[in-house]
Amino acid sequence: MEQLHMYHIHEILYRRRNGASARSIAAQLGHSRSTVERYLSWGDAQGYLDPTKPLPAPEALGLQDGERLKSPQMLSTVEPYRAVVETLLEQRVETQAILQRLQANHGYTGSYSSVRRFVHQIRPYDPYVCVRMETVPGQQAQVDFGGAGRMLDPLSGSLRTAYAFVMTLSWSRHQYVEFVFDQTIATWCRCHQQAFLAFEGVPREIVIDNLKAAILTTALEDPVVSEAYRRLALCHNFQIHPCRPRTPQHKGKVENGVHYVQRNFLAGQTFADLPEANRQVKLWVDGIAGLRTHGTTHEQPLTRFLQTEKAALLPIPSDPFEIFDVRRVKVQSDCHVHV
Repeated sequence: MEQLHMYHIHEILYRRRNGASARSIAAQLGHSRSTVERYLSWGDAQGYLDPTKPLPAPEALGLQDGERLKSPQMLSTVEPYRAVVETLLEQRVETQAILQRLQANHGYTGSYSSVRRFVHQIRPYDPYVCVRMETVPGQQAQVDFGGAGRMLDPLSGSLRTAYAFVMTLSWSRHQYVEFVFDQTIATWCRCHQQAFLAFEGVPREIVIDNLKAAILTTALEDPVVSEAYRRLALCHNFQIHPCRPRTPQHKGKVENGVHYVQRNFLAGQTFADLPEANRQVKLWVDGIAGLRTHGTTHEQPLTRFLQTEKAALLPIPSDPFEIFDVRRVKVQSDCHVHV
């Protein structure tokens, strides 16, 4: 909004008291109509437009030169829930989930844009710029583990560190999510198989990080893939595409997917145990994550998957893959090895 001298403000108020419209005042004085209306709203709230009262002199208006005004309409609809939003932000709940919880628990009726602007006022951020790579349907999935806090193990009855296995289809952004207690090669392969069953198909390429369950030795040109994972890929006819070391942005879709699980599903939530978390996350994937309007595609991930990408996936092999362990052993002096 324009910053006006107090004498200009006085002139706006004076002309309005004499019957001039905001449009004509703006045209006569060379200001924007929105600026004139803003100062007229302020003057009305101060009682300066009441014809039964004298209009104070410019220096007595109580407004300094160049002072900006805020319209009452600029008060965010989220302001009454500031304490709730701040608590959720401290729990690392993302903006979309904040909107959902305000609607479900506090009867909030405003828009996502209002919540997003309010969050950015509280927590400004510096944008990160990168080049986004897109693929055709059925071509690629990205996979990663992410921290999921501590969950109850029903077998031992104790709390254990849990991890979220996330596979994101690159074209539709539809996800498979499962919580586990370890990142072993057996768990890694089993989660892949469960994801393929959930998708009812196999992507042609899987982009992975250089985690130990899949990559034994990281290298720019020729990384060494674990034997079990290599056999899983051969059985299901997909190619393994490891990222370069220390470049998580090369699998940005699943990085965002893990972040979304952590900030939308997990943040601020508690579960009876790990199996209960897995039951709830399946409902969340189809009912909330799959039906949201994705920020990049501007479409629902589940709809894109069902209408297009599902049919483009490779079929699941009829012969089940058997997970086994492969280890390096030392040959002893008597030509035997210990297993």
